[in-house]
Amino acid sequence: MPPTPSAVPPVVGFDLDMTLIDTAPGFRALLRVLGDELGVALPVEEMTARLGPPLDQLLAPHLPAEAVGPAGDRFRALYPDHAVTTTPVLPGAHEALAAVRRHGGRIVLVTGKFPDNARRHVEHLGLDVDVLEGWVWGAGKATALRREGAGVYVGDHVHDVEGALAAGATSVSVLTGGCTREELLDAGTHVVLDSLEDFPGWLDDHVLTTRVAALEARLADLGSLAVAYSGGADSALLLAAAVRALGPGRVLAVTGYSDSLPAVERDPARAFAEGLGVEVLTPRTHEMEREGYRANDGDRCFFCKAELLDVLVPLARERGVEHVATGTNADDVVAGFRPGIRAAAERGALTPLADAGLTKAQVREVSRRWALPTWDKPAAACLSSRVAYGVEVTPHRLARIERAEAAVRESVTGAGLPLRDLRVRDLGEDRASVEVDAALLPLPSVLAGAVLARVREAGFAHAEVAERGFRSGGLNDALPDPERWR
Repeated sequence: MPPTPSAVPPVVGFDLDMTLIDTAPGFRALLRVLGDELGVALPVEEMTARLGPPLDQLLAPHLPAEAVGPAGDRFRALYPDHAVTTTPVLPGAHEALAAVRRHGGRIVLVTGKFPDNARRHVEHLGLDVDVLEGWVWGAGKATALRREGAGVYVGDHVHDVEGALAAGATSVSVLTGGCTREELLDAGTHVVLDSLEDFPGWLDDHVLTTRVAALEARLADLGSLAVAYSGGADSALLLAAAVRALGPGRVLAVTGYSDSLPAVERDPARAFAEGLGVEVLTPRTHEMEREGYRANDGDRCFFCKAELLDVLVPLARERGVEHVATGTNADDVVAGFRPGIRAAAERGALTPLADAGLTKAQVREVSRRWALPTWDKPAAACLSSRVAYGVEVTPHRLARIERAEAAVRESVTGAGLPLRDLRVRDLGEDRASVEVDAALLPLPSVLAGAVLARVREAGFAHAEVAERGFRSGGLNDALPDPERWR
């Protein structure tokens, strides 16, 4: 089995010759030049059939012992003129490196090649690497891999497998260097790919399973957990993972009921949690009594989350549950505008999904694999997020928004259109902006008229359909200084 995976970000090591680049043509040409200079008929095809071992090992069977060193020096001197510009990347090489970057990872190039010549290939071909370590071979590669914290090493040779195993890294082998699948497996590699074209998909799955393992290990250590549970994709996955790690009897689902939680969300959320065997608590929260929440400045979410945690934490302790967690994911942590995260952190709430590095897309993919019904559920931010900043949040406004959205959804789906994301934004002064999926725009004129009429019936004097369509966090653009509220 591969080594126990660790959390993000991934550090991936790559071999160079016959893993990232096809050095065989250049080697052949250069060996012919060298053989001509030395007056030796080198068996070029044989010597380049399984590239990877150090040059001295390739030359030793064909030259006197005292000539091997000088011949190697001459080979390296000739190399820039004969074997750099003619050497291509192997199919999928750039995409493989890009896949590591997509996961926020670092790339370590560890090769047996002379460092200066390896660097010439990197620069000529635009290979995106962070660290280059040359003139290391076999188990000797482990030193650089361990130093850089590489959890994966990708190579084409059995000795690359040796280096990965010595470093305690997952060994990924590609069949582009002459070693057979059987030879690589016998050497102990964990994964064999036909080429680097298969690597991005493998890495996506590896990172996902790594992060899920980190999540489950973290949850198992907690002993018991109360989840701030909204019924959305994030908190639903966290709840399901906690049940897997701890068992349903050690997990609580706590959903704060208030004017900002749409009534239509409540029953499905409860049903999902109860289906997991989890006790569901639905305390009333009173964020509307907090002046900062009603004022609806850029930090409104801070007061909302503060109220939720101030209710949830004592409730959990009364039940003997020490830890409280939110469904904050890794994307939320780096998003430009999440004041609620700060409020939760100040109250000691854990963020297991974010700590494991699980992004929003990964949350949905894990949910799909676990057959959770929330895997493709549209984002459902609280009703207060529909109110333009600076416009006071009141129960009347939230109820009006909820009525309007229900009416719009009924009208659009009733017309046979597949509506996914919908927001009715309260812009103040009884004005509303209706945001639907951009793919549905422009709405047929008759339907648009019917939609706006229903919004007016819900209590808005003026309404329009937003031309750009739905965009999550669209009201944040109106803030003059979003960083102020982080």
